[in-house]
Amino acid sequence: MARNTNGTGFSLKDELFNDQSLGVLAAEYAAGVPGFDADAFLATVLPGLEPRGLLERLDWIADCIEAQLSPDFNVMADQLDAAMPPILNPEKRDDDFGRFIHAVPGILAVRHGLEHHRDRALDLIHAATKRFSMEFYIRPFLNRWPEQTLARLDQWAGDENYHVRRLVSEGTRPKLPWARNIDLDPLVPLRFLDRLHADPTRYVTRSVANHMNDIAKIAPDVVTSRLTDWQGAARQEQKELDWITRHSLRTLVKQGDSAALSLLGYRTDAPVSVEGLRIDGQPRIGDALSFSMTLTSTEKAPVLVDYRLRFHRPSGRPSEKVFKLKQGQVGPGAPLTLTKRHPLKGNASTFTLYPGPHVLTVQVNGRDVAEQTFDLID
Repeated sequence: MARNTNGTGFSLKDELFNDQSLGVLAAEYAAGVPGFDADAFLATVLPGLEPRGLLERLDWIADCIEAQLSPDFNVMADQLDAAMPPILNPEKRDDDFGRFIHAVPGILAVRHGLEHHRDRALDLIHAATKRFSMEFYIRPFLNRWPEQTLARLDQWAGDENYHVRRLVSEGTRPKLPWARNIDLDPLVPLRFLDRLHADPTRYVTRSVANHMNDIAKIAPDVVTSRLTDWQGAARQEQKELDWITRHSLRTLVKQGDSAALSLLGYRTDAPVSVEGLRIDGQPRIGDALSFSMTLTSTEKAPVLVDYRLRFHRPSGRPSEKVFKLKQGQVGPGAPLTLTKRHPLKGNASTFTLYPGPHVLTVQVNGRDVAEQTFDLID
């Protein structure tokens, strides 16, 4: 396991970039580019890793590769092509992102091809994304050359390689994590999603669903309408389309959006009530919040049960998070009893807990049905 320099904790950047992984990269360039000095590359690149963050390391690795390539971009692009490893396994269907060390062609395509060598740079990205996703590096081209890049993506949406098809969806996401913003109207890529939602590869349809979830934060009605259209078109297997629909609507479901819940088969007006919401013991930071309840209904109805925690903050401005609890059925004579143990981590790196009054709210089919306040102690 890669560790930080102080010897404690996992370090992703050290796991991705180290003497072994960069040794592989050096060997690939030495095999593909005549005259490339692998030893000189490693002697330069490795000492420069430590002070840099993850994405900064990528730029630094590109700097050290570029130093041994031609300054002429067309020649450089040929060299980058020649140094690429074999394409990722085309037999896989998901979870094959590639290795970060193979981001170099995308970085250099943007750095040297964006302004004056657009078409050659896009060719390079097309080849490179079969080895490592180029979702970060297509976005500068969308900003600089929107129409020309969209025309290229129209072609790529039908590419035989599913990594290329995924790039069309992932690279145009309006809220792609870690990535630079794009100026594109967020509804323009819907024409790609109309095709790609029927893709046979989960890696592509997962991107489509994540893309739709992004759009749902901007134009929720558009998303529910488009998903309804896809159901009617029946171009995707029903099981996969149901999965895409659920994954696309996850933010709207947390928000209790009635159209999203209706599309998933849940009635917001279902006559469901909660009895006996109870918090067990005294919740403590570092322990867990344990609670239980029973759902009843005068009519048979499917239920989607979430719970929200409103966290105390010293500033006086509470924050709130939604968590999934249960999907099930409830009806006359068929109550649904639920229990949950929610960890209250005291050392989480992304969220700090503070002692004080907190609120637990139970949400059924998007509607708040029960609430209880509790004091969290240190």
